[in-house]
Amino acid sequence: MMQFDRNDHPHRRYNPLLGEWILVSPQRAKRPWQGQKETPVTVTLPSHDPECYLCAGNVRANGIANPNYSDCYVFDNDFAALLNDEVAFTQPESNFFTLQPERGINRVVCFSPNHSLTLAEMDVLSIEKVITTWQDEYQTLGQLDYINAVQIFENKGSVMGCSNPHPHGQIWAQSSLPTLVAKTHNHLLQYYQQHGSTLLSDYVNAELQAKERIVFENNHFVIVVPFWATWPYETLLISKRSMAHLLELTKDEKAAFAEAIQAITVKYDNLFEIPFPYSAGIHQAPTDGNDHPEWHLHMHFYPPLLRSASVKKFMVGYEMLAEAQRDITPEQSAAVLRDLSLQHYKTRTL
Repeated sequence: MMQFDRNDHPHRRYNPLLGEWILVSPQRAKRPWQGQKETPVTVTLPSHDPECYLCAGNVRANGIANPNYSDCYVFDNDFAALLNDEVAFTQPESNFFTLQPERGINRVVCFSPNHSLTLAEMDVLSIEKVITTWQDEYQTLGQLDYINAVQIFENKGSVMGCSNPHPHGQIWAQSSLPTLVAKTHNHLLQYYQQHGSTLLSDYVNAELQAKERIVFENNHFVIVVPFWATWPYETLLISKRSMAHLLELTKDEKAAFAEAIQAITVKYDNLFEIPFPYSAGIHQAPTDGNDHPEWHLHMHFYPPLLRSASVKKFMVGYEMLAEAQRDITPEQSAAVLRDLSLQHYKTRTL
């Protein structure tokens, strides 16, 4: 019987945030690819597009004109998934048709007036202004008595379903804890009750000792390809100090958070020398008015690209019917990302 080697043999890894397993099949990374290939975006965008409904001064689809903003600009989504309306409701009697109304607010956050400027190409001070906007929105929305969850996220790139190339993110605030947030909350709470420390503070310490999956580190934050990562170059940005939400950031920690966001987005762009697509989002404490010492601020990055700018990971078949699966190991992905430059490829001189 041969000795198990996690770099060669299929195995399962446990995700303690969601209580789920993922199948890792490193031997499949050698298979030839004859499937779908994406067309990388190579268009050079202008700093202002008169047809863009997110650019400063332009008129949106609902007829409202954007102000001539100079930093971040936030507005209520014109095509919101949630509505801020109270409704009368009676629960159906059948257990098979359970539903509940969901009340909430959707907002759009334009990172800057520059139509072509992604987070990867923004300076740290400009990213700090984005973080300040996130803090303000988290606080303002979270103070509403019917809002219990504030989800901040960004979809970057058309391959991620982004409908407008102007760099922007979204905030969905709602009355219920969304499914994945609720699962994370339950596991964080269970761990804190058992150990008296946050799950992610102990995990960060373990990763800092292992030194196998660290991509970037500064005084206050660390970025890792998590041991249980699903997407090929998935990363997790975690505060070293245990804090429940963005409002607990000190001045130095906010600067370090901005530096870390810049670092990982630059590394992503440098990987295949394209504007690297991803979905990213911040997980932080619910806004239900209770203290949440079990929560620990962290940010997920889920990029779909696998082998090149044209080959992406698909979640189909086994992943939809059984459980998540990946080919290259998290350790291999971390080594690739760790070795990439912190200088954006567009600014390099020959």
